[in-house]
Amino acid sequence: MKVVGLVSGGKDSCYAMMKCIEYGHEIVALANLMPMDDSIDELDSYMYQTVGHQIVVSYAECMGLPLHHHLSYTMTAGDEVEDMFILLNEVKQKIPSITAVSTGAIASDYQRLRVEGICSRLGLVSLAYLWKQDQSSLLHEMITNGIVAITVKVAAMGLNPGKHLGKELAVLQPQLLQLNELYGINVCGEGGEYETLTLDCPLFINARIVLDDYQVVLHSTDSIVAPVGILHPSAFHLEYKMSSCNIMTGSDSVKMANVYEVEGDSIPTYGVKFRSLDLVSDIYAAADQKIHMSSTKKDTFSIGCWIQDSSGTSEGLQKDLTAVLKKVELQLHKGGFDWVNVLYIHLYIANMNDFALANETYVSFITERKCNLGVPSRSTIELPLMQVGLGKAYVEILVANDQTKKVLHVQSISCWAPSCIGPYSQATLHKEILHMAGQLGLDPPTMMLCPGGPIAELKQALENCQAVASSFNCSLYSSAISFVIYCSASVTSSQRNEIWCKMESFLGQKTSSDLLNGSVTDVLHPLSLFVLAPDLPKRALVEVKPVLYVPADKETVTEVEVKSPIRAKIPNYWGFEYSKWHYSCCQKYILHGKICSTIISVTNEFAAKICSETDQNHVDCQYFGAEKHMKRIARFCIYLLNEVLLEGNFSWGDLTNLRFYFTTKLCLAADVLSLILLEAFNEFPMIDDRVTIGEEPIFNLIPVLGSGGCALANDLITCELFASKL
Repeated sequence: MKVVGLVSGGKDSCYAMMKCIEYGHEIVALANLMPMDDSIDELDSYMYQTVGHQIVVSYAECMGLPLHHHLSYTMTAGDEVEDMFILLNEVKQKIPSITAVSTGAIASDYQRLRVEGICSRLGLVSLAYLWKQDQSSLLHEMITNGIVAITVKVAAMGLNPGKHLGKELAVLQPQLLQLNELYGINVCGEGGEYETLTLDCPLFINARIVLDDYQVVLHSTDSIVAPVGILHPSAFHLEYKMSSCNIMTGSDSVKMANVYEVEGDSIPTYGVKFRSLDLVSDIYAAADQKIHMSSTKKDTFSIGCWIQDSSGTSEGLQKDLTAVLKKVELQLHKGGFDWVNVLYIHLYIANMNDFALANETYVSFITERKCNLGVPSRSTIELPLMQVGLGKAYVEILVANDQTKKVLHVQSISCWAPSCIGPYSQATLHKEILHMAGQLGLDPPTMMLCPGGPIAELKQALENCQAVASSFNCSLYSSAISFVIYCSASVTSSQRNEIWCKMESFLGQKTSSDLLNGSVTDVLHPLSLFVLAPDLPKRALVEVKPVLYVPADKETVTEVEVKSPIRAKIPNYWGFEYSKWHYSCCQKYILHGKICSTIISVTNEFAAKICSETDQNHVDCQYFGAEKHMKRIARFCIYLLNEVLLEGNFSWGDLTNLRFYFTTKLCLAADVLSLILLEAFNEFPMIDDRVTIGEEPIFNLIPVLGSGGCALANDLITCELFASKL
């Protein structure tokens, strides 16, 4: 990408541009905001460094790049970004090929969010390659990679203006590390402890800056808190390099530079055009008779919405998805909610070739403007929807009846974790449950799938998950409740087995043999579910979707004992009686009084046992796709789900979401299987009075190529239940 580098004069903005070049981008222009009064060094801005701004104009000549600067920057109460918007808009107009902006943000959400907001309005990509990097390592990198910078402001315990101003970073590095150990200061100065001025770096292909004279200005002499002082340059010159070789690109020509002043004060309007209700009413009305919904009844509840299309006459993804999203939106409004209440969205589409079109339709409904608390997290996969009589789009949403969610939405491309450019976020925390977006094996700084096949992608995806989890002060190792591992159909069975082994190794889970032998765990282990899908975004081979428990009181979850089942209290229904093999097909995560999650796998082997318990005539049956067999299997699933709920002292009223993954090998249409399950639920006497089944199911049916609790993914049906008392 062609990039404009936001420069403040400090080490961070210069090193961020060096990282951009390292990752294949091209810096084509510089941009800088200066105070209205050139003689004043602004100290109170959370957004910009202005100390030493008098020298920044020389960067144009040092680097051989055009520099655009805005001379009308003033502190504005509650908003420091409109001047930057004017500046970058001017740069974009002069250089239309620019597609990205480089910033040196390391830890400041204030800076990052505002730059991302401006980039979104201007259709630019934010590049923040220093974001979330370890500051001690980052400082060492800067010094060893040729950043020559001096301190121009100090404001921290242990830093003395008279002694430390004007010193090079390489000289101060040992003391900064020591002060970090003593007082916890940010080694890179991210807490405002110090600011720097870059005098030379590999980007300066034409000349270096030499500071001839300066004044030390004390703003505070309070030695108890920290003395504050700045270095005000009064004389400097450029020292031209002997060979003006372009170190970064290998060119031998001297690049000439220009400095442009930006004086524009008009602010054009950018952003998404919102689809009005009238524009979609015709699409919605046409499809309304075919739209079906599901919903749970808890405070945190799920809604599923899909189109029944048994004739296969779908008019296309855009119309199907528009109709589904509008139906969901109306359902939200009916309950007094809106998209701001949505925590998570599962987007299922019939063809991954329509992914771009799906996103275009998606953003006409779910926008940052509508979600002022943060946009929902999201996972997107391709499913065999049409093969089971569904339309080309299927949406599941998780909704909260309050507005207490905490959302992590980093849109900048960085080395931290994959960016989420657009209206979906990396993770959403609500009532101690962290719902993480599906993570691909993307290399964060390049946003490209890492090479090496499914195991390499899985490893990178888990690293990305861990980076996101760390932002919430938790870990996959100790906090994971469950993992759904989506595998592309192109992943072979042997490769899936390698993925399973890698997951076991990563999480220290029990072996699959222990699981199949039906032994009951003594401690909480995260659940694993494999889903075989036709395709994934970016043609990825693996996508990982974790759910984590992040307790507010920081209790250790891994050592919580799982209590013995309350089998004596569980009545027998439909002829099922407790048997040890029941738990051979069941994974459980039960945190008593808080969380109950389970995955039940029904393979051909288990289906034979299920049918034999109630009808000896079907013991030898090798095929269980017939409706009469599915009725028995559906009853067993509900019976066993109920048993797990009661084991943890939960009821159906605590249900947050329930999915039944079913393989297309059953050759059953979704509407047929849905009626079978509805009938079983309606006749089951243990359903809580607060849960009304009726014609609207409390479950979602997810057609897949394969699913299961192990790498074989050979279940006929897999049940995934999550209940919560939080």
